[in-house]
Amino acid sequence: MQIHAGQYKGRRVKTVKNSPYRPTTSLVRKSLFDILGDISGKHVLDLFAGSGIIGFEAGSRGAGSITFVESSLRVNSLLKMNGALFTHTKFNYVRQDVLRFLGTCGKYDIIFADPPYSYEKDEFIYLAISHLKENGVLILESSPLEFSISPQRVKEYGDTQLTFWNNKS
Repeated sequence: MQIHAGQYKGRRVKTVKNSPYRPTTSLVRKSLFDILGDISGKHVLDLFAGSGIIGFEAGSRGAGSITFVESSLRVNSLLKMNGALFTHTKFNYVRQDVLRFLGTCGKYDIIFADPPYSYEKDEFIYLAISHLKENGVLILESSPLEFSISPQRVKEYGDTQLTFWNNKS
């Protein structure tokens, strides 16, 4: 996988075969960052980080800090190895269950989450929204779904859906 834009445009992010995650496709990533616009200085939380491609792309585009949360030891090791190649961005790596992490973390400008398709999402969405800064945004990648919490925006790309919730206080 390759970074699309910013300071590290063209840099490759290593992945492993038979990985326990499904990386966000190039088309979906490009669209996501086109929608978000300028993210310079923003604090980004990448939940269920997997390959970390969303966080690395955010770092390349000027995000102030990126926190990756991933429960897999193997995947965390790969995230750290890839992150070492990005010298001008502050990355934090947390190996923990996402709901446990959300029970103790601070607030973020952008929260991106790509949970397993079978994951119970409504409880997670309520909790994640509570960790958004004012005017922050939660983006959930999933298969096409409807949620009990009305989103501000939904974009579909084949069998992938990006759903957006804002914290407008």
